[in-house]
Amino acid sequence: MSNLVIVESPAKAKTIKKYLGSGYEVVASMGHVRDLPEKRLSVDIKKDFKPKYEVIKGKEKLVSELESLAKKSDKIYLATDPDREGEAISWHLAYLLGLSLEEDNRVTFNEITKTGVSSGMAAPRRIDIDLVNAQQARRVLDRLVGYKLSPFLSQKIRRGLSAGRVQSVAVRLIVDREEEIRAFVPEEYWTIDAKLIPKGGKKAFSASFYGTAAGEKMKIANQEEADRILAALKGAEYQITALKKGTRRRSPAPPFITSTLQQEASRRLCFQSKRTMKIAQELYEGVEITGMGAIGLITYMRTDSLRLSEDALADAAAYIRETYGDRYVPEEPRRYKTRKGAQDGHEAIRPTVTTLTPERVRPNLTNDQYKLYKLIWERFVACQMANCLQATTQADITAGDYLFKASGYSVTFDGFTALYEEAKDEEEKAEAALPPLEKGMALRCRELLSNQHFTQPPARFSEATLIKALEENGIGRPSTYAATISTITSRDYVEREAKQLKPTELGEVTTKLMKEKFPKIVNVRFTAQMESELDAVESGKSEWVETVRSFYEDFDKTLKNAKESMEGVKIKLKEEETDFICEKCGRRMVIKTGRFGKFIACPGYPECKNIKKIVVETGAVCPKCGGKVIEKKSRRGRLFYGCSNYPNCDFVSWDEPLNEKCPSCGEILYRKKGKTPKIYCAKEGCGYQRVEEKKEEGEQ
Repeated sequence: MSNLVIVESPAKAKTIKKYLGSGYEVVASMGHVRDLPEKRLSVDIKKDFKPKYEVIKGKEKLVSELESLAKKSDKIYLATDPDREGEAISWHLAYLLGLSLEEDNRVTFNEITKTGVSSGMAAPRRIDIDLVNAQQARRVLDRLVGYKLSPFLSQKIRRGLSAGRVQSVAVRLIVDREEEIRAFVPEEYWTIDAKLIPKGGKKAFSASFYGTAAGEKMKIANQEEADRILAALKGAEYQITALKKGTRRRSPAPPFITSTLQQEASRRLCFQSKRTMKIAQELYEGVEITGMGAIGLITYMRTDSLRLSEDALADAAAYIRETYGDRYVPEEPRRYKTRKGAQDGHEAIRPTVTTLTPERVRPNLTNDQYKLYKLIWERFVACQMANCLQATTQADITAGDYLFKASGYSVTFDGFTALYEEAKDEEEKAEAALPPLEKGMALRCRELLSNQHFTQPPARFSEATLIKALEENGIGRPSTYAATISTITSRDYVEREAKQLKPTELGEVTTKLMKEKFPKIVNVRFTAQMESELDAVESGKSEWVETVRSFYEDFDKTLKNAKESMEGVKIKLKEEETDFICEKCGRRMVIKTGRFGKFIACPGYPECKNIKKIVVETGAVCPKCGGKVIEKKSRRGRLFYGCSNYPNCDFVSWDEPLNEKCPSCGEILYRKKGKTPKIYCAKEGCGYQRVEEKKEEGEQ
C-alpha cells in the first residue's frame, strides 16, 4: 500500500475506492476526531483563547488505526468534506498523524463521480488555514457563549438550559412573531364579487369590486356600506370599458442552494431540515446504482453558490433538447447570480449525471432518497429550460357608478412548467382563465355577493419560513440551520404545532431575560454583523483571535452585570396542574420538565418528593396480554407503542394500535402514518388494509 485517502464516512469511502482502484486505501474518520471536551470550558482565555483539543471519547482506537495506516503509507491524502468543518477535520487529522501543513495533501470532491474524484486527486493543495481559523473562531465563540451563559440561565430559570449565538436569535424571531400575533387587532372589511356572462355567451367569470367608475379605489369597511353598494348596483348594466391584453414571461427558479433545498423540501415533502440534510448527504456520498456501481448522485449539498459548471449546462441543454424539443432550450444557458457575501467554493446543488433521471434510479433508492433526488433533479433541469409564456387579460368593467376588475391568463407555451414549478409558502389567489372578451362588450350579471372578512395576523414561522428569515437576516449559515432548529425544539424553547413553530413558555421567558440582560446576543443586526466578521476570518481579512476577543470582552462584562443585578433572583415558570392528587400530601400534582422530558411531580418539593411518569394511553388493548397500550419514546425521541405491563409483556409497535378489530380476522388494527395514512391488519396471511378517511374540520 502506498496511498492512503482519509474521508469522513464509510459510504463515501466505498464510492471513492471504486474510482481510485487498488493502489489506494480509502478509510473513514467517522466525522470529527478531535474536539473541545464537553465537561470543561477547554478554552484558555488568558492565552489568546487557545483551544484545548482532545481526541473525542470513544475514538481512541480509530485514531490509533489511522496512525498505524499512515506509517505504512508513502502518501496521505486528506479528503474530508469540502467545507469549513471538513477543512478543520483535515487539520486535526494532520496534527494527529504528524503531517506537515506545508505539504499538498488536501483534496476535495465537489461530486463523488469518476470525473469529480479524478479532478480532486489531480489538484492536491495545502490545508486552508484561514478556513480552519474561521471554524475555530466559531467553535470557540459558541463554547464561550454556551459554557458561560447556559449555567446562568439554568440557575435563574430552570436546570439544563442552554444558549447559543444562533439558537437564541432563532428563538427570539419565533417569540417576536408570537407577540405580533397576540398584539394584532383584526379589522373588518367586505368584498363584493360578481359572476358575469358575456351577452350571447355561456361561460361565467368572476370580477371583483374595485371602486368608483372614475377609477378611485374604495375600501368597504362594514356591512352597511356593502349593502348600500349592492342596492345601487341593482339593475345596473355591466360593460367592459377597458381591456388590456399582453404576454407574461415566467422564468424558472434558480438551482438549489442549501437553504432553498431545506425550504422546498419542507413545503413539498414535509421534511424537517435535519432529515433533508441527512438524505442529501447520502445522495452525495454515493448510492449503488444497477449497472454502474456506487456513484454520488448529487454535488456537495452545503453551498450558497448558484454557480453551475459549463459541463453541467451543456448536459442539461442536451437532455432538454432530446426530451422536450428545441423550443424548450433557451438561446443562452441560464447563469444565476450568487448573492453578495455568499461562499462561492462549490457549485449549486445539482445531479452529477443529468441522464440519471429519478425514474431510472428509483429501484436503487429508498423512498426518501427518491423524493429528494427527484426534487433536486427537476429543479436543476427546469432552471435551464425556456420561459413559460402566458397570454394575460385585464378587464375594467363599469356598472353604474362603480368599477369591477377581472384578470386571467392562459398558457401559450408551458416551458419549464412542463417539468417543475416552485412551491409557495402560502397559496396565492389563483387566476382563472377568462372567456374571449372585447372592449365595449355588454355583460349579464348572474350573481352578486358580498362577503365579510377580517385582516389576519402574520403567520407563525414554519421551518421553511424560519430558514428564509435567518438567511435574509444573515443569521448563521445555511449548513447550521438544521442543527439550530433541532436544538431549539429538543430543548423545549419551541414546539411544533402542525407545520408551525410556536414558542413555549420556557422559550418566551428565556427570550425576555436575554433581551433584558444580553441584548446583543439576541439582536438580529449584531448577530449578522458577527457573522460577517467571521466570514472575514475565512477570507483571510481578519485575525480570528482578535475577532473572538472583541466579542468576549463586551460579553464578559455584560454577564458580570447580569449576575450582580439578579443575585438571589429566580424566575418561576407557570406550572400546568393535573387531575392527579398527591397520595403523600394531598396537593394537586403539576407537570414539570426535566433532563429526560416531562413528568408529573408534587408542587410541595422539597418537603414532598413524589413524582410520576406521564403515561399516554391510546385506548387500544395489548394483543398479547390484554393490557393497556401506551405511548413511549425511544432514546432518540421517536414515538412508539408498548404494553403497560412491560417487562412482563414485550409487545411493541412503531405503528399505532387502534381500539378497532379487523373485519376479516378479528385481530386489532394498526394505523400507519404518512401522507396517505392507512389502517391495516398485522396478522400474517390476513392482508386487510384501507386508506384512512380524512376527518372534516372540527370532527373528533
